[in-house]
Amino acid sequence: MIAILSLALIPVVFLLGFIYLKDKVQPEPIENLIKGLLYGVGSCFVTLGIVGFFPEFDETSVLGAAMNAFVMAAIPEECSKMLMLWLLVRKMKEFDEPFDGIVYATCVGLGFAGFENIMYLFQNSEDAFSVGIMRGIFAVPGHFFFAVAMGYYYAMAHFGSKRLRDRNMRLALFVPIMLHGVYDACLMVQDAAAFGGLMLVWFVFCIAMFRVGLKRIKAMRTPAIPTMGMPVGTPPPIPSQEKFYQDPPQN
Repeated sequence: MIAILSLALIPVVFLLGFIYLKDKVQPEPIENLIKGLLYGVGSCFVTLGIVGFFPEFDETSVLGAAMNAFVMAAIPEECSKMLMLWLLVRKMKEFDEPFDGIVYATCVGLGFAGFENIMYLFQNSEDAFSVGIMRGIFAVPGHFFFAVAMGYYYAMAHFGSKRLRDRNMRLALFVPIMLHGVYDACLMVQDAAAFGGLMLVWFVFCIAMFRVGLKRIKAMRTPAIPTMGMPVGTPPPIPSQEKFYQDPPQN
């Protein structure tokens, strides 16, 4: 049991440490990170309550696999994580800078991924090592980068331009759902003829998602983003005194 738990949680701890070390300006309290992980575990149970209302689709066709990927996984899981992220940070005084959006979203995502990993490994205890290695390389980082996308746009909605707030909040849910759905759909198709091509698509998709996710992390740690109407080289505002991004001046 200890070996399975360790195998399931090592990638979670590694990625949690990675994002924590990136938060150098105002590191979040450890108790808040633990709280975020627990909220992520809670999102697993919310997801289970949602998917119980939907039938599974036939995965022998590409359409059926895609329906399962989105209806049975991506939509309920990402909606549950978004709910838990909102509940976690809505009254949190430490949520005071844009990078915190990624920090807390990834905590929720890793809490979900860790609990899901434990369930998968205990269900496949005879092949726990091989399953754990594969999930540690792809599934857990997948949830991590779904959460990076959610946290990035959630922070843009919270700290950014008021004019774009609703758009960014929608993207905070839509983008992770699309990433998650495409990721799972490629893996769920049971059509042998399409397997090789879909695995190639899936692998390229994962590499692209990981690269873009790392760029999002870097961008959110950079105070001045020209696309938000701020000139290059603008010094960072003090989080407690003004919003990170401001509406561009109206002509």
